[in-house]
Amino acid sequence: MHGLEDKVVVVAGGGAIGSATVHRLADAGARVVVGDLNGEHAESLADAVRESGGHCIGMGFDIADEASVRALVDAAVEEYGGIDAMHVNAADLQVVNQDSDVLSEPLAVFDQTLRVSLRGHFLCTRAVLPELLRRGGGSIVYTSSVAAAVGEPVRPAYAMAKAGIEALMRHVASGWGKQRIRANAVAPGLVITPAMATGLPEEARKHALKSVRSARLGKPGDIASMVAFLVSDESEWINGQVYSVDGGTLLRL
Repeated sequence: MHGLEDKVVVVAGGGAIGSATVHRLADAGARVVVGDLNGEHAESLADAVRESGGHCIGMGFDIADEASVRALVDAAVEEYGGIDAMHVNAADLQVVNQDSDVLSEPLAVFDQTLRVSLRGHFLCTRAVLPELLRRGGGSIVYTSSVAAAVGEPVRPAYAMAKAGIEALMRHVASGWGKQRIRANAVAPGLVITPAMATGLPEEARKHALKSVRSARLGKPGDIASMVAFLVSDESEWINGQVYSVDGGTLLRL
């Protein structure tokens, strides 16, 4: 892929999709800064990239804490001199199973979901946007979800947060597009992470496969490839869009 060599990209959230994105970007020549709530994981991920010849630093980072978000952005500027793009990918997956329905859900679950998966994305945007403008432009890619559009009887807070992320993305594209800022979102379907692959029952896998219009379920690398494209120069004329990477689960106009 063209247009990633020596670009400085911050990956905010180093889970399965974030890890795959870090490797995809580094393999294409980008200089990557990855932050994760598990700082040891972020540092280990950065070590693996450097061992394979890439450029990466990792650090602990809490997307819900403004000072921590600022520290991640500052570290990228200090290490590499500026920022060209950010992939905002953090979420609190521990509360997803408690995200039940509007009548029975504890407010603490609702508040934590929006605190991380919406307010945190707002904080990342506020922190990185001035740096992108100083660079003369750049790209922000948010991780949304098919849950923002498909409609489910459960997970209202998660769906609301993801829909809010898409609204934030369109706001950024509309407000700063003329200053060469691009904002887009990737909406994954069911992505089988390494942890899920070992614990997902075969019956559940078959049921999930029936819901997609593809011959297999998703992998973290599927999302990473779209993120890499959207932060590269090859997507220079794409702004304010949501891309479903879901095996055809959701058909958009």
